[in-house]
Amino acid sequence: MNQDPNSQRPGHHPRSGRRPSRTARAALAAGAALALAGGLAACGGKSLEEKGGASSGGGKGDIVIGSAGFTESKVLAEIYSKIISDAGYRTTVKTLANRELYEPALEKGQIDVVPEYASTLAEFLNAKKNGPNPKPVASSDIGKTVAALKTLAEPRGLKVLPAGEATDQNAFAVTKEYAARHHLKTLSDLGRSKEKIKLAAGEECETRPYCKPGLEKVYGIAVTGIDPKGVGTPQAKQAVKDGTDQLVLTTTTDATLDTFGLVLLKDDKKLQNADNVLPVVNAKSAGDKEIEAALGKLTDKLTTADLIELNHKVDAERQKPEDVARAYLESKGLAKK
Repeated sequence: MNQDPNSQRPGHHPRSGRRPSRTARAALAAGAALALAGGLAACGGKSLEEKGGASSGGGKGDIVIGSAGFTESKVLAEIYSKIISDAGYRTTVKTLANRELYEPALEKGQIDVVPEYASTLAEFLNAKKNGPNPKPVASSDIGKTVAALKTLAEPRGLKVLPAGEATDQNAFAVTKEYAARHHLKTLSDLGRSKEKIKLAAGEECETRPYCKPGLEKVYGIAVTGIDPKGVGTPQAKQAVKDGTDQLVLTTTTDATLDTFGLVLLKDDKKLQNADNVLPVVNAKSAGDKEIEAALGKLTDKLTTADLIELNHKVDAERQKPEDVARAYLESKGLAKK
């Protein structure tokens, strides 16, 4: 995903026999794991080699679900864990700081499944293969983006499962009062208003095509400057609420917009890439039909509105991700009775 929260942060065949335990395979990869050890923070402070601890599930095998270090990824990982556990596997969730750490671990089989974002992972693997600033492969077309992602992922031993409706991508918001005063519902409306805009975002917004350059070129929005308060941070949203800035770069699943009196403007010309949520698995260790089927049921029901609500329960209501995950699956009829 283009957005920075997700760049820290940003969706077979049955087993032919019983494979070695994840512990044994992780031990064989100890050298690689140790190289990452400084950044691979696991639940309870455990390293990737330690596969014991809080787990759930049955006897079909051990599956480790990886999570990035932001709320949405943590909740999705817990949801994946519970739905795979209900399918009969023993599951563990490991939280890693960012994609730079968890993607190599996924390739090595140190983790088996991660919730991902189509465009962001496609461009991550694109840069990994072709170096910095390669020709983009992601777009606003989810079908083409997933096809490009599969082409990049499969040689690395990764299987990309189908994408669903739920998306988490860059988005821009103004105050509800500002939107009403200038009759704004879309970014095109903002461009036509000819209002001069100071934008609260990350410093990189100055040059990223989805940010200031895209707003100017695609929508004709007069961006007079960037206020470098970060992507969707409380400080950035507060600056727009106070009128210091007029527009904030955030995400489509920001759960605290109402708190700041903000509203998203529709990206009606599709400046942003399609960052639909989809599971990505290590093809050898988690390419089972049962896992794909279990995650597919979830993908079919998960919506962007669901992501916003899940984030809100953790970020605003301070509920635990594992409790939110359990309640969500029960509400969708996806939890094992």
